[in-house]
Amino acid sequence: MSAIIIDGKRIARDVRVGLRQRIRDLAARGVTPGLAVVMVGDSAASKVYVRNKVSACEEVGLHSEVHLFPSNADERSVIERIQSLNGSATIHGIIVQLPLPTHFDMRSVLEAIALPKDVDGFHLYNVGSLMVGDLVFPPCTPYGVQMLLEHQGIRVEGQNVVVVGASNIVGKPMAMMLLQKEATVSICHVKTRDLAQYTILADILVVAAGKPGLILAQMVKTGAVVIDVGINRLPDGRLVGDVDFAGVSRKASFITPVPGGVGPMTVTMLLENTARAAERALGAPVNSQRSYDRLSATVS
Repeated sequence: MSAIIIDGKRIARDVRVGLRQRIRDLAARGVTPGLAVVMVGDSAASKVYVRNKVSACEEVGLHSEVHLFPSNADERSVIERIQSLNGSATIHGIIVQLPLPTHFDMRSVLEAIALPKDVDGFHLYNVGSLMVGDLVFPPCTPYGVQMLLEHQGIRVEGQNVVVVGASNIVGKPMAMMLLQKEATVSICHVKTRDLAQYTILADILVVAAGKPGLILAQMVKTGAVVIDVGINRLPDGRLVGDVDFAGVSRKASFITPVPGGVGPMTVTMLLENTARAAERALGAPVNSQRSYDRLSATVS
C-alpha cells in the first residue's frame, strides 16, 4: 500500500478562492477585514510565521498590521495595545504570536483580546465552548485538520481517533472537535505508557507531539489516516514532522507531508476566522452567534 498524500497547499488554495470572493463581497459593503498580529521579541521562527501570515493576508485581500514589541517590554504595555486594537473599527481579528517571553502571563495577555476579535480561538470562552460545540472561532490548527479531512472525504463519525499530544493549542481542542463529530477519541501524551498500543488501534491518527520520528510504521494500523501536525527543524536544516513519513506512508491510506500538509491550512483558517469576524461585525449570520453575542457583551 502507498498512502495518498494530502496536499495541504492545494486545499488551502481552494479554500482561499472562496475567501477572496467573501472579502470582495465585504469590500462592496465598505468593509475590509483587518487582522492585527501582536509579537513580543525577535524570535527568528516567530518572524517567519508572522511574515507568512502577512503574506497570506495580502493574497486574499485582508488588511494586516504587525505590532512589534521588544523582548523586554512590560506586559501592561502589550495589554494596553491589545485593548486599543479591541476598539479599532478597522481591525476585526487580533492574535498574539506565541511563545511570549517568560516574564509574561500568557493567559492574561490572551484574555485581553475581546471575544468578537479572538480569531485564534484561545480565549477561555472559546476554549470552554469546545465542550458544547458552540464555537464561532475554532482554534486554527485543529480547524485546519478538520477541513483537510472534510476535503478528502474522510469519514470521522464512528472512527477510532488517537491524538498524540495534549497541548491546549492543538491536542486538546483537536480531540474535542473530533468528539463533536462523533468519533471515539483517545488522547496520548508524554506520560502515556506503551504509546504503540494506542496508535495501532487508530483509524485516524493525529500527531502533534513536537518530537521528530516519534511515530514509526509498526505503530500504525494498515490503512489508517495519518495527520502529522508536528514541525521540527533538524540539525541539517531540514523540516520534518513527528511521523516517519517514508515508513508510515507505505502503510497508511492517507498521510500529510511536512512541510506542505497542515501548516498551510492553519494560516488559511486564521484568514477564514478573520473574514468571519468581519461578517459578524456587519451583522451577517454565523454559527453560534446568539450565544456568543450573549457573552461578548459581558466578557472581554
